[in-house]
Amino acid sequence: MRKFLLIGVLTMALFAMGCQEFKQQKGSESNLPWKVDQFADLYVMRYEIPDWDSLSLQQKELCYYLSQAALSGRDILWDQNYEHNLAIRHILEAIYEGYAGERVGANWEAFLVYLKRVWFSNGIHHHYGETKIMPDFPVEYFQELVNKTPAERFPTELGDASRIVMFATPIMFDPTIAAKRVNKDKTAGDDVAVDLLLSSATNFYKDVTQNEAQEFYDLMQATVGNDRLAFGMNSQLCKIDGKVQERVWKVDGMYSPAIEKIVYWLEKAEKVAETEAQTATIRNLIRFYRTGDLHDFNDYCVQWVKDTVAKVDFVNGFIEDYGDPLGRKCSWEGLVNFKDLAATRRTEIISANAAWFEEHSPIDEAFKRKEVKGITAKVINAVTLGGDCYPSTPIGINLPNANWIRAEYGSKSVTIENITRAYDQVAQGNGFLDEFANSPEEIDRARKFGSLSSNLHTDLHECLGHGSGKLALGIVGDELKNYSATLEEARADLFGLYYIRDPKMVELGVLPQGQYSEAEYDAYIRNGLITQLTRIKPGEQIEEAHMRNRALIANWCYEHGKQNDVIAWNVRDGKRYVEVKNYDALRDLFGQLLREIQRIKSTGDFDAGRALVERYAVKVDKDLHTEVLERYRKLNLAPYGGFVNPILEPVIENNQIIDVKVRYTTDYAAQMMEYGKQFGLLPLKN
Repeated sequence: MRKFLLIGVLTMALFAMGCQEFKQQKGSESNLPWKVDQFADLYVMRYEIPDWDSLSLQQKELCYYLSQAALSGRDILWDQNYEHNLAIRHILEAIYEGYAGERVGANWEAFLVYLKRVWFSNGIHHHYGETKIMPDFPVEYFQELVNKTPAERFPTELGDASRIVMFATPIMFDPTIAAKRVNKDKTAGDDVAVDLLLSSATNFYKDVTQNEAQEFYDLMQATVGNDRLAFGMNSQLCKIDGKVQERVWKVDGMYSPAIEKIVYWLEKAEKVAETEAQTATIRNLIRFYRTGDLHDFNDYCVQWVKDTVAKVDFVNGFIEDYGDPLGRKCSWEGLVNFKDLAATRRTEIISANAAWFEEHSPIDEAFKRKEVKGITAKVINAVTLGGDCYPSTPIGINLPNANWIRAEYGSKSVTIENITRAYDQVAQGNGFLDEFANSPEEIDRARKFGSLSSNLHTDLHECLGHGSGKLALGIVGDELKNYSATLEEARADLFGLYYIRDPKMVELGVLPQGQYSEAEYDAYIRNGLITQLTRIKPGEQIEEAHMRNRALIANWCYEHGKQNDVIAWNVRDGKRYVEVKNYDALRDLFGQLLREIQRIKSTGDFDAGRALVERYAVKVDKDLHTEVLERYRKLNLAPYGGFVNPILEPVIENNQIIDVKVRYTTDYAAQMMEYGKQFGLLPLKN
């Protein structure tokens, strides 16, 4: 079952690629550049915190404590991603800080790029593509780097220079070792089933096969008999003395040093919480961190959903399950934010009409919710990104994902306004839209209507899409296994795509008259069929769940719309473009596919889900891919964006905080090195 689902990569990609009209905003709060670094296929931005000074001292202090808690779990994510990530990071940072040789030349520059990529991905695997990041400098140069770095810079447990080289060389340079962080492949070779755990580098499982893990949790489910507990979400499953056991992530358990520091800051936050409901939320989270008990986790989730009055809010804990090939265990992340009161009106209107959307959904009546409860939607400004939200972050969030909590208590959904603004600022004039859009009319439509339509699609996806529909009796929610994430994202995307063209949008006042749905349909199909290919290396297939989702929808709609010429390919000057020719027919196709994917989810139809994903979402046309990469290369852009955090600086007098100031940085490496020192809380081996 999915936990605390986070989304927004689609819209994030579109913003980054210049497909949006640039919103009218307040002037920049500083004269610093928005883009602060670019390397490999990545670029780094800063974001600003608008209206910070409108917060009270209590709210600022709360943000500061929650931000420290959001940063204190950083090492947890690194270790979850791969068991040797922390050791490799310490080695690379020791070289960066202490190398006594010449810091010039192609090899040194290649080392810097490798280090920055590892920082960005919270480990040695690409944050989006899952494959191992390979250095572009030779092994001999790495040996030189280690040998010319003072020994005292390295962690003592790694030994001398020769042992460091011996340890790190195969991990960094051998492409067959830990080749993929998360393996979602159906088969290997000629239809020989692969073990998704043994072929994944993720540290959620250790020396445990896929069958052993499934048997372990099936037995636990049968023994406990409680389908409201997210078994395995906060533990490593491993073998100890030949017996499969869990190592729970909690105080006095696995990751205790980092969790203790998180709790320390949460206890401070509890004392300055805005409301009694928020105090209870933080207290329940602390209890969960102390016990690791899933009943306590449920209590925290329910209380968090009920906490709707406070202006400041946060996400903190084991949330994302994308890093687990079985979709069970959750990566650690943190996010601190506060409500943008003016911009929240749009999401409040949508959530207030949730029952209407559910009633008019094109899905089967048997899978519609009869009563829609407690959907709270708002627009927020991020204050601090942490864990799996840093440096790369979603622009929309919908939490929690436990179906029973959604049904009985509701959910929270947000769009992160200051993050989308940063993407807007960086994307201005980058030439992407001019290169890949089908026509001047499409470009004009995107620039006039694309920004608001994209934001509304995100709102519909997060506010209502993930919370729509219900499971059939007896279905737990984890039946779709390694296809669950892709199908869930497709379901939420289709919900937004279907409704953005509904006249209800204008009637509710969330969209004015105009070609808003046309702009969003253009962008979505263009991205799903063409432009997201810029993120894939030659010869590779589509791996990441959100990319698979977009390819699934676009390819399915193209194939099923052929007879009626709904989507067409055009070729001009040897370049391929895609054109939506019938927007009403495309909306109907979105509705048909939504109906089928909801049926698959509601009934747990694994075979049908697998067939959809494998047929439409994985494979790449090699010729088209080559063409797209060549066109993209000429633009000198990077397809993936991430952020440096603003720095919160408390002003202290007489041992009391009297204010919290915000300072913006453009030094990506300095922030990474500072975080390594301040929040390097775990041992190299956990």
